[in-house]
This record gives sequence, C-alpha cells and structure tokens, in this order.
Amino acid sequence: MKLLKHWEALAKILPQWKKEFAPDLVIANGENLSHGRGISETTIAEIRAAGVDVITGGNHILEGKNSDALLNDESLKLIRPINFIPSLPGRGWLLINVAGVEVLVINAIAQTHMRSQYDSPYLAIENLLKQNDEGSKTKAIIIDWHAETTSEKMVLGWWLDGKVSLVYGTHTHTPTADERILPQGTGFISDIGMTGAHNSVIGEDPGLRIDILIHQKQTKTDVAAAPPYEANAIIAEIDTDTGKCARIERLRQILA
Repeated sequence: MKLLKHWEALAKILPQWKKEFAPDLVIANGENLSHGRGISETTIAEIRAAGVDVITGGNHILEGKNSDALLNDESLKLIRPINFIPSLPGRGWLLINVAGVEVLVINAIAQTHMRSQYDSPYLAIENLLKQNDEGSKTKAIIIDWHAETTSEKMVLGWWLDGKVSLVYGTHTHTPTADERILPQGTGFISDIGMTGAHNSVIGEDPGLRIDILIHQKQTKTDVAAAPPYEANAIIAEIDTDTGKCARIERLRQILA
C-alpha cells in the first residue's frame, strides 16, 4: 500500500503526484486551509476535489467558520487531535477501508510550547491502540503528530516503534531531512513541511514578520503572496500483512 501525505498549490501538484505514485490513500493536514486559520466548507470541498481522502487537524482546526458542524460531519473524513477534551466537536481517529485493507488514521497534538493545555496525547494513543488490539486488530496505523519540538516528535516515534506503521510530524511548516524507518519497522519523519507560499516565513508575509521581530511593530501577520508555491509531502509504503513501513520518501516541488 502506498500513502501520500501532504488549494491552488495542492490542486496543481496532487493530480501529478497521484499519476506518478498511484497512492492508495492521500492524507492532508487542513488546519490552515482558511487563510491560515482553520477550515471552511469551501476549502474542504476544494482539497477533496483535488484528491485528498482524509483531512487531519491541529491547534487551529477549531478556528474556522462552521468548524463544529464540519468536524461532526463524518462523511467528510475529517479528524482533529484525539487528545482534545471530549466536549469539543469531532473525533480524533478514523478507521477507513483502503483497497480492501482497514487503515487506522490517528491525529494527536503535543503539549510542549502549545498555547492550550491539552490532555495527554500519549495516554489517548495508548488507550486507542489497546482498543484496537482488543477489537479490529488493524495493522496499518498512521499518526499525524502535530507538535512543536523535534524532540517530542522523536520520542513518540521511538515509543511507538513496532506498534504503528507511520508517525509523521506536522505543525512547524518546515520540512525536516530525518525520514527513516525505525528498528522495529515504524516509518518516521519529524515534520513533512507545508504546502503554501514559497517566498514566505512559514507561509506568512516576510515583511510583516520582519516588522514584528526586528522593528518591534505591533502589527498582525498575514498570508504571503503566491505563486510561487512550495509543496511538501511524503510517500510511504506499508506492508499490509505486517503493518511495517517498507519505504518513506520526502517529496518537494516549487510551483510557479
């Protein structure tokens, strides 16, 4: 099984990547779809039309208009971090049939350097994996790990080595070059990176960021102009018999 993770940029590159790599499942983190903050009906529809199968989230996922209704719509295959408090809308995992194989997709958010005090992601993941062991026994398990620090990202990868198929980091918008298969067969990368404005500071206007950080101006950031765009993703192959990752590779393309 091949997995491709990672609106205008995505709509341009994803059909090309799907033709080249023929992935069975495409996952995209959509928490910044609506001008950098949250989700909307329009942006969800656009990336689904581009070929995205499952949409994950993070700390901004609740900020979009009508986010509650969207997160509660199970037909959208949209999930948010599993360790959000239970009273918040949506679900933190999804069991999906992919080419006749059950795949468990989990979204979790870390605790270090986050503005909100989230419940333990480790306990939430541990409990879900225990339920899986006692129930469907799904072997293909993928985790979108929304975290700030590479150390916390790595810890989860090592802790879950041999227990899940793939742990990939999101949130920092900057791709890391540490993709690998851990000793017990779990594919790992600290951060996939973003799809968005290439001439930017993590997708934001560089001039505004310079004003804030260097000139100490009290101004708001905004999404940078584009094109050019950059598209970052990974492609991973998972052995459906063992649940182990057989391949993980970074993809990156600059689009005019």
